[in-house]
Amino acid sequence: MLAPEVVPHACKVHLATWNGETNPLDVYRRGEFDEWQRWQTRRNFERPFVLSFIGFTAAHQWLFAGVHASRGSMWHDQPRLHRYDLVELPECSELNGRLIARFQRPGRQAYLNAETWVDQIQLASILPERIRIAEFPGFKAIHLSMEELQVITRQGIESWRAALSSVGGVYLISDTGTGQLYVGSATGEGGIWQRWTQYAATGHGGNQSLRSLVGEAGIERVSAFRFSILEIADTHASPAEVLGRESHWKRVLLSREHGHNRN
Repeated sequence: MLAPEVVPHACKVHLATWNGETNPLDVYRRGEFDEWQRWQTRRNFERPFVLSFIGFTAAHQWLFAGVHASRGSMWHDQPRLHRYDLVELPECSELNGRLIARFQRPGRQAYLNAETWVDQIQLASILPERIRIAEFPGFKAIHLSMEELQVITRQGIESWRAALSSVGGVYLISDTGTGQLYVGSATGEGGIWQRWTQYAATGHGGNQSLRSLVGEAGIERVSAFRFSILEIADTHASPAEVLGRESHWKRVLLSREHGHNRN
């Protein structure tokens, strides 16, 4: 162990998984996992250290998310949660976001006493670098969740900004909650980057039908949206040309009849 004081009987193991509302792996990619973990419905971290793992992409695989010293907690009436003072140990940060462990957890338990299970937690692999939002994969490979788009635009990840601001074109928003589609287009300076930044900021991008959907169902509804590109165009292409291609895709995908497009 990189920190000799971190012994099993002093540790609580936290296995963070999808709770019906939040995917902690998405939270980690946004750089917000430490703050998210601090808030607990019960007094779950009453040992000196917390070993944090996040459910990863394959069954029984867990991403190591650091060792944190627990320095007590405070109850908050709003939002009726305990907030723990957790401080990551720098001695163990080298493997944070890189180490993948293999462990078959007992049932649905999320908080385990380390000394009972430590011998069953095995090293699966070590990634060359900490996981994060991937670099721009090419226009044909884009399939972003709303959360990923918000991270990319908020952080201004250069490979994405450079690529998406250099082109206009026709894009697709897939509503995974209903299967409905929305076809949109972007032209002019800033291209698709500028348009998608508006969606990331508002959820609806100012579009009438999506604005109505958000107004009725709440802003949480946009977490079901995924973004992809149908075709690209030069940012100097005429708006009429791009709008013509947008209409073509609306006809092909029936997004007026069965989707979120209203015109």
